[in-house]
Amino acid sequence: MSGKKKEKKINLHEITPEEQLKYEIAEELGLLPRVLEGGWKSLSSKETGKIGGMVNQRKKRLSESLQQKNT
Repeated sequence: MSGKKKEKKINLHEITPEEQLKYEIAEELGLLPRVLEGGWKSLSSKETGKIGGMVNQRKKRLSESLQQKNT
């Protein structure tokens, strides 16, 4: 036994909206092929931090735009 976990295949049609946003941002940054090939662990901490920061920015913008529509 090698002790490695078997990676499960990613089905981009059965993910949460937040996960979908992460994949979209990874694609924009040119990182999606690496993520699909080796999973998120194949990225550096700098790359994952960049994705996380962009996810938070977009969620904040979406929240602000929804608040403006409701006022």
